[in-house]
Amino acid sequence: MKTVSCMNIEPELLYSYGAEKKLYRHNEIIYREGDHVAYYYQIVKGKVKLNSYNEEGKEFIHNIIGENQSFGDAMLFVEKTYVMNAVCLTEVEIMRLPKNNFLNLLQKNPEISVEMNACLSQRLYFKAIMLQNMSSQNPVIRLEGLLNYLKSYHHGDCEHCFPVELTRQQIANLIGLRVETVIRTIKKMEKEGRLTIKDRKILY
Repeated sequence: MKTVSCMNIEPELLYSYGAEKKLYRHNEIIYREGDHVAYYYQIVKGKVKLNSYNEEGKEFIHNIIGENQSFGDAMLFVEKTYVMNAVCLTEVEIMRLPKNNFLNLLQKNPEISVEMNACLSQRLYFKAIMLQNMSSQNPVIRLEGLLNYLKSYHHGDCEHCFPVELTRQQIANLIGLRVETVIRTIKKMEKEGRLTIKDRKILY
């Protein structure tokens, strides 16, 4: 499966349009749900969790992303506030570029604009597939829909090389299944060769 990762723009180009590096501590919030969109963010080092909470305070994890990946990109093109939080899972080093500077960069560098369109379209495609699969009663279809969506954010199309940075409980919360069902489904998919397990980590 050929995938398009999050954007990864050359640092020199970002700097030439006014980007700056910023360091964040473990558990520090980069932006909150409801904040106005002000920057393009690209991770240099570390991992960031995108999450939100329902009215009962239950966490929903949308994705976990890392080095050389961007996040919040789609919100740069609409006059809306963030619909989720971005939280540091480790110490994180980020390049950030003011929104208006970023839009100017795209205007002056159409090849990057085309790449971003492809990236966003790929994400929308896999998101639609994932949501469609959530209606299935088959836990394998639900889990595969989620894994394909998460993998669509990452480089490469190699088999069983994408590490799933979610616990079994987090996966269960995402696809609406009991954690026991998720554990059984993962074992079944491993036996069928659809994924591998190494040191309890899922590789898809």
